[in-house]
Amino acid sequence: MTLSSQAEQQIVNRVSFVGIAGNIILSAFKFFAGIFGHSGAMVSDAVHSLSDVFATFVAWLGVRMSAKAADKEHPYGHERLECVAALILGTILALTGAFIGYEGVRKVLAGNDADLAVPRAIALWAAVISIIVKEAMYWYTRYYAKLLNSSAFMADAWHHRSDAFSSVGSLAGVGGAMLGFPVLDPLASAVIALCILKVSYDILKDAVSKMLDTSCGEEYERNLRHFIAQISGVVRVNSVQTRQFGNKIYIDAEIAVDGNLSLTRAHDIASLVHDEVEKRFENVKHIMIHVEPA
Repeated sequence: MTLSSQAEQQIVNRVSFVGIAGNIILSAFKFFAGIFGHSGAMVSDAVHSLSDVFATFVAWLGVRMSAKAADKEHPYGHERLECVAALILGTILALTGAFIGYEGVRKVLAGNDADLAVPRAIALWAAVISIIVKEAMYWYTRYYAKLLNSSAFMADAWHHRSDAFSSVGSLAGVGGAMLGFPVLDPLASAVIALCILKVSYDILKDAVSKMLDTSCGEEYERNLRHFIAQISGVVRVNSVQTRQFGNKIYIDAEIAVDGNLSLTRAHDIASLVHDEVEKRFENVKHIMIHVEPA
């Protein structure tokens, strides 16, 4: 499905508004519940949600900037700015996880269970509501991230899910503390941190991969080679190379045509390959074709 630039921008604005508004409301509610419900896990959860506000803004900014047309200084476009946004998001997530983990481990190692306050019911309800809302935001953002093929919004979607995981941990910690095991509240924070750090690693790995001109993989190139070979006038496909450029793909292909054809006819075949590949493979921004005599 190919969207117009105007339709893409409307989706970007809508998803960003839902993410920012939802996180502001949810983080305020969880912070209130954490303070008045005497739950350190819920306060950590609130901090995590608050970081999502900045994360969604960065994702929105990255997608907006990556959509800018090519110019004199950037003749290949600005798609890699979305990778930069994903790197920032991954870093935010890593720092958030490290902070939450540190606080949780510190309280667990202190060993003073008697000094740990028992959470109230409001903290438990806040965890349940947070799980439902953040999981819904994950699926909502994930759907549009796939529609836009946006790594920044996919990172933001996982940021929402990591917050849902965080709230699951909060629910277990708060519930356990209310049942007479107060150490479970800070322990939940430490476990939450591991989930967050894993998601952060995946996001950073994907962003770095796309900034290093990584190929699209053997299967993608095999399908591409087969597709080109079926186009009229192509005698043989000598080589195919692909590289990821943000959420777009660049291709270098070498094809062989009948050596007795005129230059004009050989050029027409190359143009046909160019047009058909860019029509068939939606994420291809450009394919460079070199023609050899068969």
